[in-house]
Amino acid sequence: MYEKILVPLDGSKLSECVIDQVRMMAKGCKIPKIVLLQVVEPMRPSATIYVGDEVAKDVQKKSVAAAHEYLSYAGGSLRTSCGGMETVVLEGNPSHEILEYAKSHGIDLIAMSTHGETGFVRWAVGSVTRNVMDAWAGPLLTIPPAGCRP
Repeated sequence: MYEKILVPLDGSKLSECVIDQVRMMAKGCKIPKIVLLQVVEPMRPSATIYVGDEVAKDVQKKSVAAAHEYLSYAGGSLRTSCGGMETVVLEGNPSHEILEYAKSHGIDLIAMSTHGETGFVRWAVGSVTRNVMDAWAGPLLTIPPAGCRP
């Protein structure tokens, strides 16, 4: 079945809604590898101009470190449910980085939570899940946040 599942998380409780489903799949189907991924977006150039290059670099470095710490925490329940768990932090555009990682690392399934935004909010901020759905040719599991809202 699936050998490697990619689980993109953004640090929110809503993105974590998918973890329980992935844990059950990994345990029941004996999935050998789960990869938790978080993408840290770079500071916008306009903000970098305002705070300066050194501060921007420091903020980015701290954001990456916080993402590593978060993924370690978020993956706690998966460690005993699958053959192996890996955490990956990338920098860039979330949709692009998720898709590039999946394509270049032999991912069999991408499992993501949707945030349930609609209308103007979804249009204004976009949807990483939607972008991945539109571009990913392989299997994709999406979990709506119903019953998982904080």
